[in-house]
Amino acid sequence: MDNFEAMLVLKSLIEGREPGSAEKLPAGSVVHRVDVLRALLTAVTALERAAARVQRRALLPDNVGQPWTTDEERRLVQAFKAGESAEFIARNHRRTLRAVEARLQRIGLLPAEERTTHGGFPSPE
Repeated sequence: MDNFEAMLVLKSLIEGREPGSAEKLPAGSVVHRVDVLRALLTAVTALERAAARVQRRALLPDNVGQPWTTDEERRLVQAFKAGESAEFIARNHRRTLRAVEARLQRIGLLPAEERTTHGGFPSPE
């Protein structure tokens, strides 16, 4: 069972219906208890958050979180010294702009005050 199917089952139960047939569950059914409903809603929220996390992750470049190799760092330095923009370098390395600027700062090619990103968000202008 995948998360989508689990979500359908949980939502049916929250609505007081039999998953699959959608028949109303009897009034004395355990799913009508407040604590059970809260638990079901908590599970739905957790599944929704997990789905949102997967969607956000899919929008990130492929190399997010991967360590920099010696060769990749060498190419980064060459591109930066050749005048390529950090945005262009980030696209070519399949990394975020923040990662490129942080690496350039770490190796001494980009002073902190020249970075456009800090703490995951662009600096205010």
